[in-house]
Amino acid sequence: MNGHRHDAADEVTPAECADFLEQIVYLIDNELDDDDRAAVRKHLDTCNPCLAKYDLQRTVKEVVARSCSESAPGDLRAKIMVRLEQVRVEIANP
Repeated sequence: MNGHRHDAADEVTPAECADFLEQIVYLIDNELDDDDRAAVRKHLDTCNPCLAKYDLQRTVKEVVARSCSESAPGDLRAKIMVRLEQVRVEIANP
C-alpha cells in the first residue's frame, strides 16, 4: 500500500499528492482559505509520506525564521565589510 493510510475508496494518486505538497507551504504560512486548508489537513491525516514532508518543511521554515532574526557576530560583520570593499576596489580597478 506504498506507505499511505487510505481506504481503497480514498486512494490518492501520486499526482494528487504532488498537488497537496505544493499547498503545504501555503498551509504553513496560513495563506489558504478554509476549504483548501481543510482539504490539505484531511489529506495529511491520511497520508504518512505527505505528513512527513509537511513536518520537515515546517521545521525548515522555523529554523530559517529563527536564523534570520539573529545578527552575525561583530567580528564576522567586520570581515565581510572588509571583503566587500576589496571586491568593490577590484571591480572598479580591473
